[in-house]
Amino acid sequence: MATRRACLATLALTAAGCATGAGLPAGIGQLPGARGETGPANRGRTANLGWVTGRQGVLVVDSGVSARHGAALHGAITRTTPLPLAALVLTHTRQEFVFGTSSLGAPVWMHTHAARLMAARCDRCLTNLRTVLGEAEMQGSVLARPAHLFADPADVPAVDRPGLALLSFGHSASPGAAVVWDGQTRTLFAGALLDNQVIPDVQDADLAGWRTAWRAMAELAPQHIIPGHGPAVHGQAACQALIATNARYLAQLEARTAALLQAGAPLSEVADRTALPEFAGWDQYDTIHRRNASIVFLKHERALLQGGSP
Repeated sequence: MATRRACLATLALTAAGCATGAGLPAGIGQLPGARGETGPANRGRTANLGWVTGRQGVLVVDSGVSARHGAALHGAITRTTPLPLAALVLTHTRQEFVFGTSSLGAPVWMHTHAARLMAARCDRCLTNLRTVLGEAEMQGSVLARPAHLFADPADVPAVDRPGLALLSFGHSASPGAAVVWDGQTRTLFAGALLDNQVIPDVQDADLAGWRTAWRAMAELAPQHIIPGHGPAVHGQAACQALIATNARYLAQLEARTAALLQAGAPLSEVADRTALPEFAGWDQYDTIHRRNASIVFLKHERALLQGGSP
């Protein structure tokens, strides 16, 4: 069984490496990620990466788990346009998104709060990845040094594409989590804020802030969404459904863990007792979902003691 899972993961990775934007509008590209937890079978390349081509240059959206992953992204971009890579935005601090910068050679843009979190945490992430994926796979991978920090919505002049903006909605999926919005094509690169058929990670989240961010994203009325993980979606109805499904997962997670706290369940039983059948088929349900259950349970417990909300 383990061998079969490894083979399937390798096949998924191979397919992801070949696709660069099926169903996406002109000027928008994607290097899809593989399924599963970070490991040798998928080389840690689980993140969706992308780009937007302007009149003067290309905005790259996230950089990958390693210098090798970043190089694969660079190659995919240069096969679609001769324009230079003018800027690279790191939408958040998950390890599979931030360590490919050395292969892209573009100035890094990042939200102030996300950059602060990355500086505090990601040296340890890089050490862990070298252990999990191996020194050879991680060769040349370094922690990014942002050249441009933003706190409010920002455009990227070097790309020269009207309607292209970097947006953040406050502390949501993580501090400083940002999205890239292309108003011309109504395409949303959602970063940490949305996953598709993959359990979202609440480790760094402010749950109320995340709900606020989803409402703001729905009001943009996107026609295309490239989530942080999982397949891209197309069409306004499908995009709204993706946002609603993520919100429903969080609502069910909060309701179930709150009920367990009310019933006096011990933390040691929470992961086993927070079954959410609607989402049982999602990638990493057996790992991230179980961790999410414990995290949200503790948020409820802390809120109860403080008289607030999670």
